[in-house]
Amino acid sequence: MLTTLKPQAEDKILKLMGMYRADPRDNKIDLGVGVYKDASGNTPVMRAIKAAEKRLWETETTKTYTSLAGDPGFHSAMSSLILGGHVPTDRIAAAATPGGTGAIRQALELVKMEAPDATVWVSDPTWPNHLSILKHLGIKTRSYRYFDNETRGLDREGMLADLAEVQKGDVVLLHGCCHNPTGANPNMSDWQDIAALLEKAGALPLIDLAYQGFGDGLEEDAAATRFIAGRLPETLIAASCSKNFGIYRERTGILLGLTPDTKSRDLAQGTLAYLNRQNYSFPPDHGARLVTMILTDEGLRADWMAELEEVRRSMLALREKLAGELRSRAGSDRFAFIAEHRGMFSRLGATPEQVDALREKHAIYMVGDSRLNIAGLNDRTVPILAEAILDVGI
Repeated sequence: MLTTLKPQAEDKILKLMGMYRADPRDNKIDLGVGVYKDASGNTPVMRAIKAAEKRLWETETTKTYTSLAGDPGFHSAMSSLILGGHVPTDRIAAAATPGGTGAIRQALELVKMEAPDATVWVSDPTWPNHLSILKHLGIKTRSYRYFDNETRGLDREGMLADLAEVQKGDVVLLHGCCHNPTGANPNMSDWQDIAALLEKAGALPLIDLAYQGFGDGLEEDAAATRFIAGRLPETLIAASCSKNFGIYRERTGILLGLTPDTKSRDLAQGTLAYLNRQNYSFPPDHGARLVTMILTDEGLRADWMAELEEVRRSMLALREKLAGELRSRAGSDRFAFIAEHRGMFSRLGATPEQVDALREKHAIYMVGDSRLNIAGLNDRTVPILAEAILDVGI
């Protein structure tokens, strides 16, 4: 059997990482991989995480299993962070997962189990792993227009026209904030129209919330998710702690299932535990324990929020600096969208050939669809990138 396996397509981002590592040029710049980096190019351990780890090391007395769905304290802390009390707790089912990807996978496993004929609608473009998981599970998909390549902003009219075709029982995958890969996001008026369409169709929203706190702030970045959750009777939310807590390798995520009532909540909770059992039994707990400690301790939480705000503001400053450099060099505001986007990413709207030219001529690495990681820049490399963008004709 193992000798007849079919080769699988290589992940494009992981392939890009390998190319970057193999590049001997000293001036190379990595804007591909989706992790936050500080001005020195490091992905630091946050202060509150360090403090919580020390405290946990001193006080933890066992490494035994928690439960199939993870620790209830983690569920409570994350539900509060994401929903802010907008949904009664007796309507919230929850399961800890290995990262946000694990939460997406479990959500789609639930969809496949309960509604195998449902269609899952995804934005065009979306995070490539959404499509990969959907294809692997054999779930029907349709795309809805999202990004306007001319303005590099939201294609509002196209998006709403496509979502008007959603049918009862379909699932619509939404990015709660900081859209990956474009950085373009709906405003609250857009979210109201999206919610109205889903409510009218009887569709289920599945919200991917991977970057809360990276856009306009913790509360602001949760506003759309809270609105959808409060408007519709059922919602699935897949959230990641990788970015906003900086614990990428701890694989810490959560899947929330918001139900119409307590009875269906209990049924959903049992189903989430069942799905965890079938996939990996007990979810990892170390990262979840650290997150719980931070969110439930006034001092740790305050320090975490302060550092997260530093991270957010540093990315906004880099956006403004890059847009300013391009404005002064190009003599126009056609790159103003970079300062308007939010989160780690912006999609430049470049051709694959122009992206190749950035890599081959200037040692600048970004994903082939021209998604660049703003957090991969610093004050020294912003002018270099601006010059290269114009040099290759973007």
